[in-house]
Amino acid sequence: MLSPLEVEIVLLSLRVGFWAVLVGLPLAIAAAWLLARTSFPGKAVVDGLLHLPLVVPPVIVGYTLLVLLGRQGVIGAFLDNVFGISFAFNWKGAAVASGVMAFPLMVRAIRLSIEAIDRRIETAARTLGASPLRVFATITLPLALPGILSGTVLAFARSLGEFGATITFVSNIPGETRTLPLAVFSLMQVPGTEAAILRLVLISIAIALAALVVSEYLSRRVAARIRGTPP
Repeated sequence: MLSPLEVEIVLLSLRVGFWAVLVGLPLAIAAAWLLARTSFPGKAVVDGLLHLPLVVPPVIVGYTLLVLLGRQGVIGAFLDNVFGISFAFNWKGAAVASGVMAFPLMVRAIRLSIEAIDRRIETAARTLGASPLRVFATITLPLALPGILSGTVLAFARSLGEFGATITFVSNIPGETRTLPLAVFSLMQVPGTEAAILRLVLISIAIALAALVVSEYLSRRVAARIRGTPP
């Protein structure tokens, strides 16, 4: 059985992962479409910047967020003083850190799905008078749905495991920013907590595995429905 503290950690992790994906998904779709369907100067640089969190140490991402969104940061100070919005040392900052680290996974999955769509279908719709926005909403987006679902669930699973950027940006505060990986790290510093560590590790593995299974199942179902074949 989980203790009340462990239940709090799990629920906080789920909330952080949920909001990280929910806020990042529209931006990921827009970025994926931009990379898949347009050409512009500096496209390679933009592509590299979007995928940078995958290759740089997470602590660097966390420090960058602290510089930008901290209470004394370039953007954070403005948001705090004008709108009263603060991301430092609270669960919203943890969601931002998790979202930034998971964002490239969403973009990549959605981009590959959009690139796999036959452009002749979109061209035919435009020749029949459909506006670019209508083509995107009624053709591109539905056909890219398997990639969107896959990228979303994969990003959610990735956000649950985020550690380095989170602890650098918002610290490790019980009940506020202490998600599953941070809780395991904290318990490892305390003797006699092996049982609690094992429970949290098993919970983390179970949630991540369930997310991957659900992602594969939904992708197959949606792809089969689009093709008009049994899943």
